[in-house]
Amino acid sequence: MTDKKATDAAVGQQSSESTMESTVESGTPKPAAWIKPTIEFGSLISFFVAFQIGGIYAATGTFMVAHPLSMLAAKKWLGHIAKVQWFTLVVVIVMGGLTLWLQDETFVKMKLTVINGAFASVLLFGLLTGRLFIKHLMESALEMPDAGWRMMTRNFIGFLVTMAVVNELIWRNFSTELWVNFKTFGYMGAMLVFMIAQAPFLAKYLPEE
Repeated sequence: MTDKKATDAAVGQQSSESTMESTVESGTPKPAAWIKPTIEFGSLISFFVAFQIGGIYAATGTFMVAHPLSMLAAKKWLGHIAKVQWFTLVVVIVMGGLTLWLQDETFVKMKLTVINGAFASVLLFGLLTGRLFIKHLMESALEMPDAGWRMMTRNFIGFLVTMAVVNELIWRNFSTELWVNFKTFGYMGAMLVFMIAQAPFLAKYLPEE
């Protein structure tokens, strides 16, 4: 009986140690659900608020500060900074800097066109050369054949090009205030609609759990 108790105690201790090791290996606890969207959209909302208070140049300066701060927050709370954020940072600094230096709001308005056009070009280049960049970004969440990834890549290219064209049409033909509303709310709404439209196609590839 004593031997059995000793064996059970040893097994229990080993189980506890395994649990502790597993917890340590899994890293820090998963961040709260609100943290990621706050980081992703915080700089955009700050741009909108600053525009309402001080106009387009104040909004531009605010965004130039808020975007790198959002990257630092992503590093702290999410554990990493997405590669696209680094490219976006370069565009933000260059286009925002030209806007403030030349006092010409054209540059900040074209930023969305440049970013969407650049991403679409990269995806198209990958598609033509047999490199599916979206697959590398999302394959941990989705298991699809390459034909599916190619279709998704084409869909994203179409969306990005469309939004680049829409951005050009809006800032060239309508007021700055309407463009700011589009940049803040319209683009997010369009992205949401686009992702919902992909849902039936993606659903069959999502893992059951």
